[in-house]
Amino acid sequence: MSYYQTINPATGQVEEEFETLHDEAIEPVLATADAAYRAWRARPLAERSAIVSRAAAICRERTEELAAVLTAEMGKPIVQARGEVGIWAAIFDYFADNAEKFLADEDLEIMGGGEAWVRTEPIGVLLGIMPWNFPYYQAARFIAPNLVLGNAIVLKHARNCPRSALAIAQVMTDAGVPEGVYTNVFATNEQVATILADPRIQGVSLTGSERAGSAVGEIAGRHMKKYVLELGGSDPFIVVDPVDMAAAAQAAAIGRMHNAGQVCTASKRFIVLDAVYDDFVSQFVKAIDVYQPGDPTAESTNLGPLSTAAAVDELEEQLGEAVRAGATVLVEGGRVEGEGSYFRPSVLTDVTPGMRAYSEELFGPVAVVYRVADLDEAVALANTSPYGLAVSLFGQDEETLRAAAEDLDFGMVWINGISRSAPDLPFGGVKRSGVGRELSRYGMYEFANKKLVRIPR
Repeated sequence: MSYYQTINPATGQVEEEFETLHDEAIEPVLATADAAYRAWRARPLAERSAIVSRAAAICRERTEELAAVLTAEMGKPIVQARGEVGIWAAIFDYFADNAEKFLADEDLEIMGGGEAWVRTEPIGVLLGIMPWNFPYYQAARFIAPNLVLGNAIVLKHARNCPRSALAIAQVMTDAGVPEGVYTNVFATNEQVATILADPRIQGVSLTGSERAGSAVGEIAGRHMKKYVLELGGSDPFIVVDPVDMAAAAQAAAIGRMHNAGQVCTASKRFIVLDAVYDDFVSQFVKAIDVYQPGDPTAESTNLGPLSTAAAVDELEEQLGEAVRAGATVLVEGGRVEGEGSYFRPSVLTDVTPGMRAYSEELFGPVAVVYRVADLDEAVALANTSPYGLAVSLFGQDEETLRAAAEDLDFGMVWINGISRSAPDLPFGGVKRSGVGRELSRYGMYEFANKKLVRIPR
């Protein structure tokens, strides 16, 4: 069996297998990338930006073709797949359009005589390790800023989305990215470790599980490599006293069910003040009921299959363990028998410490609702998680919510809105949700040399 396979999660059928990188190919890949980097960084910024902008245009021209790959390979409903192609293009355009501003020399106000400034320069060849849940978007937020900056990229994608990986590589080639500046590799975990340890690799970015992040961070630290890790989340959705409870509940359902709940920043823990608890739960259950598993190729489908049969097994185990330990089922969902990796939405309450559903990330359409006395208790409960990615706050008094945002140990806080990604907003978390930032100007600087130049007088 090949390490890289396209298995359609709607049918469970293996559609295509791909050959894994041979060990002897690692050296040529790295040598080519290193040489290509040196030529790429020497090209004018305007030329690098133009190529990245051309890639964005190609994405838009191929929207239907690229979206169909996502639907067939990881079960993303076709409407959502088109949206992912769109944000890929938007990220590429954003960094191409803002490169000159972001990379301009920064004059420093200094105490001594003379002048000093900081230059932002590339650092070399980077390794990207990408996940399956947003194969284009999450790769784009690593690729775009670094190509514009002048770095070169060796990218290892998830083993269950090889067609997506090849589609990205083809766009890069057709846009005019030189050979070696962007290289897709179907590498094993052992080969990734070898590549990361090589002195020609200057940094690594991983989006994935906490376990994978720990392994990559350990290797990167041992070999003195810069790393960015975007890992899991168990994001709270705190309901205080919304003006429109039905709208808040609908936002909660979208935040939980988008991409079949397979989103790091998905709302997963719904923490509701006692005064509005019954109203919210009633509205939330109605909003969840709209999401029913269906054929991801159909325009009307809003909930496709999970990515793999293994994902269904894991979620079913977490859900079952909570119920056996005393959790209450508000919406009874679970595995859909038959072909494909379908899972009906579920909603739990009375989840307590010691249950896996209390401390682990539920990566699928399962929501957990908590009742609390007041906002202070809500913030305290939110902060008990080992994760700290994103949090949403819904209520009428914006100043109260602003104050609560200061006390929340998360990388991103949304007030009266659900967590969404945009090219101009920094993305990242704290605690076990990862290290570093992507997108916006902050993402441009993660793999950059901030070089001081000083002329005394």
